[in-house]
Amino acid sequence: MAGKTLHMIGNAHLDPVWLWRWQEGFQAAKATFRSALDRMREYDEFLFTSSSAAIYEWIEHNDPPMFEEIRARVAEGRWELAGGSWVQPDCNIPCGESFVRQALYGQRYFQQKFGVMSTFGYNVDSFGHHAMLPQILRKSGMDSYVITRPEPHEKGLPGRLFWWESDDGSRVLTYRIPYEYSTWGKDLERYVRRCVGELKPPYDELMCFYGVGNHGGGPTRENIESIRRMAAQPDLPALVFSTPGRFFAGALAKDLPFPVVHDELQHHASGCYAAHSGIKRWNRQAENLLLAAEAWSAIAERVTGLPYPDLSRAWKSVLFNQFHDILAGTSLEAAYDDARDLYGEAMAIAGRALNDATQSLAWQIDLPDQAGALPIVVFNPHAWPSAAPVEVDASGVRETDVLLDDDGRQVPLQLLRPPAIVSGWRRRLCFVAELPALGYRVYHVADGSETRRPGDQETRRPGDQETRRAEDVSRVTPGLPVSRPLGLPVSVSEDGLALESARFRLRIDAATGTIAGLYDKRHQVEVFLGAAAVPTAIDDPSDTWGHGVYRFHDVVGTFAPSRVWLAESGPVRATVRVESAYGQSTLAQEISLYRDLDLVEVRVTVDWRERHKALKLGFPLNLNFIRATYEIPFGQIERPTGGMEEPGQSWVDLSGSARGSDVLYGLSLLNDGKHSFDVSGRLLSLTVLRSPIYAHHHPTEPAPGEPYSFMDQGVQRFTYALLPHAAGWEQAGTTRRAAELNRRPVALVESGHAGRLPQRDSFMAVDQPNIVVSAVKRAEDGDDLVVRAYETDRAATRATISLPKWGRAIAADFGPCEIKTFRVPRDPARPVVETNLLEI
Repeated sequence: MAGKTLHMIGNAHLDPVWLWRWQEGFQAAKATFRSALDRMREYDEFLFTSSSAAIYEWIEHNDPPMFEEIRARVAEGRWELAGGSWVQPDCNIPCGESFVRQALYGQRYFQQKFGVMSTFGYNVDSFGHHAMLPQILRKSGMDSYVITRPEPHEKGLPGRLFWWESDDGSRVLTYRIPYEYSTWGKDLERYVRRCVGELKPPYDELMCFYGVGNHGGGPTRENIESIRRMAAQPDLPALVFSTPGRFFAGALAKDLPFPVVHDELQHHASGCYAAHSGIKRWNRQAENLLLAAEAWSAIAERVTGLPYPDLSRAWKSVLFNQFHDILAGTSLEAAYDDARDLYGEAMAIAGRALNDATQSLAWQIDLPDQAGALPIVVFNPHAWPSAAPVEVDASGVRETDVLLDDDGRQVPLQLLRPPAIVSGWRRRLCFVAELPALGYRVYHVADGSETRRPGDQETRRPGDQETRRAEDVSRVTPGLPVSRPLGLPVSVSEDGLALESARFRLRIDAATGTIAGLYDKRHQVEVFLGAAAVPTAIDDPSDTWGHGVYRFHDVVGTFAPSRVWLAESGPVRATVRVESAYGQSTLAQEISLYRDLDLVEVRVTVDWRERHKALKLGFPLNLNFIRATYEIPFGQIERPTGGMEEPGQSWVDLSGSARGSDVLYGLSLLNDGKHSFDVSGRLLSLTVLRSPIYAHHHPTEPAPGEPYSFMDQGVQRFTYALLPHAAGWEQAGTTRRAAELNRRPVALVESGHAGRLPQRDSFMAVDQPNIVVSAVKRAEDGDDLVVRAYETDRAATRATISLPKWGRAIAADFGPCEIKTFRVPRDPARPVVETNLLEI
């Protein structure tokens, strides 16, 4: 077949964890690499491709002689390093910074150990690919990309080879592998002839992947011998032993008119967006804790001289757990014990670093010792001013005490009992802190016995400032107004409870336990069209991946409320606790309205005991002409409202026109650990969990009577928030508000001491609301400060990131959805420079 070429790509897809734990994956990696090296000695023309820097690091530490053999083969061009990332991650669930760190650690490891970096991304087994990946790949040194999924029946593409473009205009030449990345037969002729059918003008070259995979193995002697035999057959194209790097280099050199795809690459295994709540929550927590630890450690190094910690071990643990079969929730049950421990190690390392940094800074603040005063230092981890709820435990706080800010102004304070503590000696302080950008502020608990709060109607009695508790609807006189000093008006009736702030009127139905109404008084809009925060049980007989299932809509039951009661009512917030049950499962939603915040916060506790069912929370919006937008890593994407299960990050937004009025309006649903949603018409649903059998893969059917383990059994907790807004999510600052929910302020109870720092300070600020600083860290090499930021609203923007303590100002033009990284030298005589994601 003259003029046609198939590049035969010898590879071994290695799942370090799947139906086995990482220890077995470790051994399989060694066996696979040994086999590939042996085949190279036997066949001079044989070439091998393998990804994942984490696996190479295993070999380096455990078998140094084999590692040296691999180094030699890489140097002679016969062994190609693929992907440039630490592992082949799930490409929907990690945050944008995690994708940067996959390449930062992967590419730099390859460069350090082998003297080369990968030129192409390689995620052949990941279950979907978010739409910002082309920019991340390009800025990590990769101009091309290899995938398998979504498969043709899941998403039509204009060909096997195409330009994939992200919203900023970055492109990578992308190849969708025909059929499969692994082969199981000894002779490859049948497989090769299938691939030949994919050769269509004007593209006369394609890649054909072969080699035993998943548990490793790699190309066999029989594979290689069959390629040699077929190469002599005239009815087949030229078969050449090759690598993806060679294939892409040739394709790019031809400068052919490849079609352009400007879209995400979905949907495969939609059930993975919600499978195993624990792994997804741990990942979110670890990402945010590490990013906060980096930022405050970098600041403390420059302000107090505290040495910057080594966080690489923590990051590598997080990155390894982002492997697609781990983070997607598709591995065996025991693998999640290992993942939990790795995340725990990472969060312990990050937690110590964050504590060291904030304690070091707080100890340098000038805090005059005042009798009866208790200083509280609150740190804002974001590079914009933030109004955020703070809860901190302290001893000896009295009911008559008040809270003062650093200017001596009184701040509403609410006293709670710390969870699981009966003693009244410890109290939890709750207040809303107004914080400077990436800075701190000192608050003081002071004796308020001689102070009357503005608005007090009577002399305070013991318990006035403490949260009102245990007020069951059935035992409250209908229509009785409930109020506290500076508190939110609360009314109770036979129908339920109503909470009111200056902005909202929130009604909870006592009969159903759902939100009966959320009225925006400022814009005169009723947010919901019917009952909201409705928990429903969904029939879900599918496997762990949800193979072939794209909608989870078959409602089989609803939760019935067992108790609806006023759990808190005070100067800061009022909270209604709704306890409900379905089958053997229980659900508690603590719905809070704050006096000074324009959102509704809901803390959820689920004790799930169902099998082959999913749990969703539904929110019907009172909108027309709806636009549904989902956060994705470093960006956002609009999707249809046809009810498909979709992946998302920390927020989803529905915006449109309020029904019955001309008001442009919307609602952002924020969350701190969920990734699966659907929008069906006006109904926005958050998928809380699924409960399939661990690692069940269709078409295998479960055996009757077997004691299988089911996912998400037991107690889990998470928080979501409702952010109603006029206009669109862009004007509401949704991206920033979701970041505030996920990365909370750090509050330290201090003591009086002298210091050289003021009681309020800011170390970095960005002047445009659509620019988010995603990372502040020390450079991987040298002592430069690395600052990364991205544009959130698809709007070209000129922004300045100021570092006032060091006399620096980073002025930059951001294109729509553009990510920018800067190196800020410690030496003020050296200029700030823009760099790539690898910091080189």
